[in-house]
Amino acid sequence: MNPTRYRGIGGGVNLAVFCSGQGTNLQAIIDAAKKRRISAKLALVVCDNPRAYAVERARRAGIPVVVLEPKNFSSKKELETTIVRELNRKKIKLIALAGYMRILSDSFVRRYKNRIMNIHPALLPAFKGGQAIKDAIKYGVKVTGATVHFVTEEVDAGPIILQAACPVRNNDSEKALLARVHKLEHKIYPEAIELFARGKLKAAGRRVIVK
Repeated sequence: MNPTRYRGIGGGVNLAVFCSGQGTNLQAIIDAAKKRRISAKLALVVCDNPRAYAVERARRAGIPVVVLEPKNFSSKKELETTIVRELNRKKIKLIALAGYMRILSDSFVRRYKNRIMNIHPALLPAFKGGQAIKDAIKYGVKVTGATVHFVTEEVDAGPIILQAACPVRNNDSEKALLARVHKLEHKIYPEAIELFARGKLKAAGRRVIVK
């Protein structure tokens, strides 16, 4: 699949997706791009794990992939300098974190202010961190969901772009609830990317205004 086909109607922004694992959100973005539901070109996938299935998904779709293992770099600064070089080479305008298990440095986040999105499996600001599904069940909430937000220096604390909710059932296992949350993620992440690509998002302090 030639990634240049992914340039949607009125497109123009080059998108990079950062992954570490299975890449289900990457696949949702690929599928949306194929169906012309996002006005962006999938120009690059960045992965820190050569064994991640996300790498295979990208290669099958014909998207350029760069695998950068942290152990091969002397410091986070050196790693991120290499990432920036790759992003510049592809003229990336938007970064979508999709299960990327590395915390980006403050300087990297500032460089791409309001141009890095993340998807989180909870209704932020509730249940930040890596155990959001488990925490929601343990707390006993009746509703949880998914959040797309801009990335800031503080983890899981950036301005919220889109959210979607689903019920938490009395007999839910983590696996069952995660499956429902994933469905929400796969819907709203491409929607958020499309809003950015069409210039429909404006960050104003803590708020993201959809024009």
